[in-house]
Amino acid sequence: MIRKVLAAAAVVTLVSIPAFAATQYWVAKDATTKKCSVVSTKPDGKKLTDAGTKTYDSQANAEKALKLLKDCK
Repeated sequence: MIRKVLAAAAVVTLVSIPAFAATQYWVAKDATTKKCSVVSTKPDGKKLTDAGTKTYDSQANAEKALKLLKDCK
């Protein structure tokens, strides 16, 4: 009985881990076109540079910041 409970708890834990992984967004500026966009991977500093100094927890917040940043106007 205890093995079944432990096995069920392990399965639930393994399945739920991706749900708790936080997705982050950055406002990045393309080095060649000088246009800004919202990306879900950290800018590498070569092709894409970080236009802001923050990470955003949602794409909507990153889009708002993109419209407000001086470098992206």
